[in-house]
Amino acid sequence: MGNINCFIPAESAEQCAATASALRTSAAVNDIYLIASRPIEVPGCKCITADTFSGTDAVRQIAAISRSAEYVLIYTKQTPLEWVQHGLERMHSVAEASHCGLLYSDYYETVNGERRQHPTIDYQLGSVRDDFDFGPVLMYRADLLRHAVEEIRGDYRYAGLYALRLGISRHSSVMRLNECLYRVAEHDTRRSGEKQFDYVDPRNRDVQVEMENVCTDHLRRTGAYLAPEFGEIDIEQGEFPLEASVIIPVRNRARTIEDAVRSALRQKTSFPFNVIVIDNHSTDGTTDILKRLSHEDKRVLHIVPKRTDLGIGGCWNEGIDRPECGRFAVQLDSDDIYQDEHTLQTIVDEFRRQRCPMVIGSYTMTDGQMRPIAPGLIDHREWTEENGRNNALRINGLGAPRAFYTPLLREMHLPDTSYGEDYAMGLAISRRYRIGRIYTSLYLCRRWEGNSDAALDITRINANNAYKDKLRTIEIMARINMNLSSENNRQKI
Repeated sequence: MGNINCFIPAESAEQCAATASALRTSAAVNDIYLIASRPIEVPGCKCITADTFSGTDAVRQIAAISRSAEYVLIYTKQTPLEWVQHGLERMHSVAEASHCGLLYSDYYETVNGERRQHPTIDYQLGSVRDDFDFGPVLMYRADLLRHAVEEIRGDYRYAGLYALRLGISRHSSVMRLNECLYRVAEHDTRRSGEKQFDYVDPRNRDVQVEMENVCTDHLRRTGAYLAPEFGEIDIEQGEFPLEASVIIPVRNRARTIEDAVRSALRQKTSFPFNVIVIDNHSTDGTTDILKRLSHEDKRVLHIVPKRTDLGIGGCWNEGIDRPECGRFAVQLDSDDIYQDEHTLQTIVDEFRRQRCPMVIGSYTMTDGQMRPIAPGLIDHREWTEENGRNNALRINGLGAPRAFYTPLLREMHLPDTSYGEDYAMGLAISRRYRIGRIYTSLYLCRRWEGNSDAALDITRINANNAYKDKLRTIEIMARINMNLSSENNRQKI
């Protein structure tokens, strides 16, 4: 008799029959359950009904059904699942040997008839984002699954599986097996640059609200939650040559850099500002364009660093450490432009109004010709004063343009990376201070084939995701320690 209960999504008998057949070949499998919105009959399978596959209704039924099982296998895709030779048995044996709460593995995916490896990444403390890529096959220890389900507060249509795995992670290990154990077809063939904004699409707002509630509960339970109590900072301290500096790191953007610089120079403000462009040893003509622009307008500082090993974060540090940098340092990517001539004034006004060391605006997605494209306005309204800095640990970005009170940035400095450096700084600042938000569009984010994240392969995507998960791990540890220190100090009083 097997000891694994298997659960697969079902829209029709034809759609799930092949997956059910593949599962039945293993002696380790006990029962196979279809989860569907209406009763569906497939030989050798049982059916449970739930409105959504990933909601708490389905998850609670899985827990109740699996009281006599030792393991629960959940398959999350609707395309057929095929196991490599003894793949399911291998997963089962590793789960038994390790006693982990949740096991997942690498796999093969078939895209347009081509089979290729799909490696996953290791789970860590900071892997709390709701879009973590486990692959579509997850094996849980049934007793820990039942315990995690009992801890879920509330009823969710979309966030049940998310709440389940966060609960598992609080009580046991989550393990990746870096072996390809199965094959699936992948029909979402969009490039990485097209997929990355799904989570901020307004059409997914209901999903995001549920995910936020689940993540916030997890942070409370782990001691990483931060109440809306913020430190104060005096943004009037210090002497500066200018009120603001637009910071533009660039390497090999001859096609777009002049548009970016000119959009900064067009700003109409009540204060003096400059544009600091850190040219990271471009080789495509960008340098010549910047030399010309700096000759035409003395507000443009064209800086070529002495170092040749800098990433984007290092270029930012070069800019803000310059004595010419203003009181506020405002981001502009070399691909993008400001929405209109009032962006810089709007940002500085918000620094004065909100008295905070960082301000983040909103932006509009456009194509290379500045025509709006889906999902349009990205305003990150999930960032609220009450819960924004907690929810920031769940999502993959904080918005743009980003602007900083220069003395704090000089004190902390950005990590010298070319991905996630701004996210790292936002998390660290939000740990102690309030971040101001502007929800109207200030910025046009151009998507074109030359974007650095336009079409990344799985290796680069995994490296980026692992790095941001590490940033979250660092931040969660810092917040737990800060809360413990505050509690210890209160107990001493």
